[in-house]
Amino acid sequence: MLSGKTILVGITGGIAAYKICELIRMYKCANAEVLVVCTPNALNFVTRLTLQNLSKNNVAVEEFDIKDFNPEHISYADRADIMVIAPATANTISKIATGVCDNLLTSIACAFTKPILIAPAMNCNMWENPLIRENLNKLHCEILEPESGYLACGYEGKGRLCSLDKIFDKTVELLKYKLLNGKKIVITSGGTIEDIDPVRYISNYSSGKMGLALADTAKNLGADVTLITTTDVSRKYNVIKVKSALDMKSAVENEFDSADCIIMAAAVADYRVKEISPRKMKKTSDDEITLTLVKNPDILKDLCDKKKNAATADISASAPLIIGFCAESENLIENAKEKISKKGCDYLIANDISRKDIGFSNDYNEVTIINKNGGMKKLERADKKTIARGIFEEIYG
Repeated sequence: MLSGKTILVGITGGIAAYKICELIRMYKCANAEVLVVCTPNALNFVTRLTLQNLSKNNVAVEEFDIKDFNPEHISYADRADIMVIAPATANTISKIATGVCDNLLTSIACAFTKPILIAPAMNCNMWENPLIRENLNKLHCEILEPESGYLACGYEGKGRLCSLDKIFDKTVELLKYKLLNGKKIVITSGGTIEDIDPVRYISNYSSGKMGLALADTAKNLGADVTLITTTDVSRKYNVIKVKSALDMKSAVENEFDSADCIIMAAAVADYRVKEISPRKMKKTSDDEITLTLVKNPDILKDLCDKKKNAATADISASAPLIIGFCAESENLIENAKEKISKKGCDYLIANDISRKDIGFSNDYNEVTIINKNGGMKKLERADKKTIARGIFEEIYG
C-alpha cells in the first residue's frame, strides 16, 4: 500500500509515545520506508533501540547525530514524502506554529514543504487552552484531533491520542492520488476594509478562517493555490494581501484567465464611503454625522458574467469554475437558491451566521453546497478544514 513512500515519524515527549512503536510497525508492514526523529524528552517514554529495531533505521535526536554533508533538518525533509508527528505535545505544536527551531524535530518541520500530519495528545485542559487552540489554527497541516477518555494524568476528557488506524488511514489518504493535482485554485478570504479617514473604516466580522482552511486543504490536495486575503497570512503558497473591495476585485480579475477554480469565500463589503477624508475627521458639536455610501462592485456577479461571455465567445474551456459563499441569518436555503440564480455561479456554499457554534470567527462550520442545477449536499458541523475537504470532494470527487 505504501511501497516506494518514505514516512518521517516525529515523536515528542508525551506518554502516548509508546503507542508509536505499533504505528511504525504498521507502516513497515505496508512496505513504507520509515525514518524516525525524536525530541530528547521522547526517549523518556520509549527507547532509541526499540525504535531503531522497528524502523530498521537510525533514530535521529540531536541536530548532528549523523555525520553527513547535509544538515539533518534539510536531508530528512528532502527524503521523506510525508511527516507524521505523533504524539504531538502542546509544547511542540506551539514551537512549530511560532517558528521555533530549537531541536531537530522542530527544525525539520519548519523546513518541510510536503504534507505534515499532526496527531496531538495532551491534558484536556491544555487542549482547551485558547493559546494552544490559536497555535493549532496557525498550522497549515492536517490535524487529527485527540479523542475523549481517561487520561494518564488522572483527568477524564479530550486529550487521548487518536487511534493508530486513523493516523495510518490519513497517511495513506495524503500520499495517494491528489484530488486537485494540476489545478490552480484561487480563493478569497477575510472581510474587506473600506476607509472613512486615515484612522477609521467600515468592515465586518469575517475572520478569514474558512478561506484559509480552503487554501490549506487545496494545497494539501495538490493544487497550485493563490489566496487573496485581507488578513495577515504566512504560507508556502502564493498569498496576495488586499484591503478594499476594489483591491480584491482587481486581484481576482488578474487571476481569472489562469485559474481552474475561483472560490469567493471573502465577506466583501456591499458599500464604501463615497469620499474618503484625507485627514482624521474631528468630532463636532453635532449629535449626528452623515456618511454617503456608494455600492461596491459585485465581484461574484462580475466573475460569473465574465465566464458567461467567455462561453458565448466559444472559449468556455478556459473559464474557471466559480464558487460563491452565502452568509445568511435567516431563511438560509431559500436565500441561497435565490442568490445562485441571480449570480449565475457554478456552486454556492451557504452557511448560517445566526448560530454561535459555527461561522464567523469560529473554528467550526456547517454548510450546504448548492449547484447551479439545484442539487444540494449538506456538510454537518465539523472543523473548517474538514468542511473544506468536503467541499472539494463534492466538487471534484
